[in-house]
Amino acid sequence: MRRIATVGVYGFTAGAFIETLTGAGVGLLLDLRQRRGVRGPEYAWANSARLQEALAAAGIGYRHVKELAPTTELRQLQYREDDRQGVGKRNRVELAPEYAERYTREILDPFDLGALVAQLPSDSATALFCVERDPEACHRSLVAARLRVEHGLPVTDLRPG
Repeated sequence: MRRIATVGVYGFTAGAFIETLTGAGVGLLLDLRQRRGVRGPEYAWANSARLQEALAAAGIGYRHVKELAPTTELRQLQYREDDRQGVGKRNRVELAPEYAERYTREILDPFDLGALVAQLPSDSATALFCVERDPEACHRSLVAARLRVEHGLPVTDLRPG
C-alpha cells in the first residue's frame, strides 16, 4: 500500500536523517525544494549531490519534483510574513495564510497529483522533503494533506529526535 511521510532538514544530522528514513520504511524521497541546497556547514549534507549519494548508499530513491516547489515570489511572501512576526525560517511554526492560499491555487491545484501517485512505490513509503523542521511550517504539509484527502494515502510526519 502506498504511504507518505514528510520530512525536513532542520534538526537532523546526516546520519539521523538517513536512520529516520530507513526506520520509517522510506524507499523514495521526493525533493520539493526549488533550489536544492541549504545554507551553512551544519546542513551541507542536505545539498543535492551529497544527499543523493547518502540516499543511494541507503537504498533510497531520489526524485526532484520542482513543479511542486514554491516560486521565488511565494517564498519572498512567506519571508516577509516571517519578518513581520519576528521569526526566522528555522523557527517558523506555521505558513502565512496568503502563502498557503496562493501555493494551493498557483502550484498545487494545476499539478497532476494522480499521475505522481501512480508512479509512487507500493511497497515502501515516499517521503516529501523540504527544509523546515515542522511540516506545518512548510508547503510539503499542503501536498501531504491533498494526498491524504484526494488519494486516501496515509501520512506520517517524521521529525528529529
